[in-house]
Amino acid sequence: MKTLKQIHCSGTHFEIGHKHGKEAKTEIERALVFYEKLFEESAGLPWPAVCETAATFEPKLQAEWPQYCEEMKGVASGAGTPYLSILALNVRTEIAYGMSKDGCTALYWNSGSSAYLAQNWDWQEEQQENLINLSISQMGKPTITMVTEAGIIGKIGLNSAGVGVCLNAIRALGVDFQRMPCHLALRTCLESSSVSEAVTTLQRTGVASACHILVADPREAVGLECSHVDIVELPTKSILTHTNHFIKPHGKVEDKFAFADSPIRLKRIDKLIQDRSRRLDASRTLKTEDIRSLLQDQEDSPTAICRSRTEESTIATLFNIVMDLTKRNAQVVVGKPSQQGAEILKISP
Repeated sequence: MKTLKQIHCSGTHFEIGHKHGKEAKTEIERALVFYEKLFEESAGLPWPAVCETAATFEPKLQAEWPQYCEEMKGVASGAGTPYLSILALNVRTEIAYGMSKDGCTALYWNSGSSAYLAQNWDWQEEQQENLINLSISQMGKPTITMVTEAGIIGKIGLNSAGVGVCLNAIRALGVDFQRMPCHLALRTCLESSSVSEAVTTLQRTGVASACHILVADPREAVGLECSHVDIVELPTKSILTHTNHFIKPHGKVEDKFAFADSPIRLKRIDKLIQDRSRRLDASRTLKTEDIRSLLQDQEDSPTAICRSRTEESTIATLFNIVMDLTKRNAQVVVGKPSQQGAEILKISP
């Protein structure tokens, strides 16, 4: 059973990145090999062209978010890897012009006495060995813990203020190099002290490509459906779910390449929550195990909420995370949450 490598970073932006890069050097090297092959096969882009495309973001990033550039330079230094290769990892969603193939199911459930944010993250099985648990302490900002692909400085996790974030990839064409890349938008959420702060920041900066960002704290959650031209907020309510397609209209931007199973998974997770909600009475508190059990569902397998690879696709559930935002901690299962005897990693910022 794989155990996530845990890396704890602090100091300046460069020092944070350098430790990340040094301790995850092996995983970063493997991730670069993986993405070099992926971009060549899926987009016809050789790695030099990928790095050249990534460099298009550099002027805007340096002008608006130089701290992220410094951290990525630190990662590159620590891993002994060119900076543009690390930048390419962090803007991988945008490089393929919105043709990302990640799948996942995310949910927020506030029962009144507790608030949970959770998801299954589905991606190519080859990348599972390159996942890490990255924790970051910075002056004047909440402490962060996240599960991320090695080399990527923003992903899925929570912070010491009780703010958590999840990501659903959406396959819609379009990229704006003057907006914030998707993974850096996740990092921005994790550096926020509240949902409202995160939403205000992202509405101001915009997000460079299509995705759904679910940001939550113990009081509320907001779904941000992003395209390269707009951000549409989903209504805040006690339960919020999302998969891998646009729920709201985004003008001329359409998710023409959406997973056929995405609406099926969304309908299924909503039904599971409804059924579970009926069985919870006033004396029973919603627990982490209740949330994880929803994401163990294998109806419509292999393209279920808990996803398995098929002859046509090597995409599968690579990890499950359930965040207790009230208690400010999370439990992570590397692999499918449905597997017998799955090892559970407990993390907290």
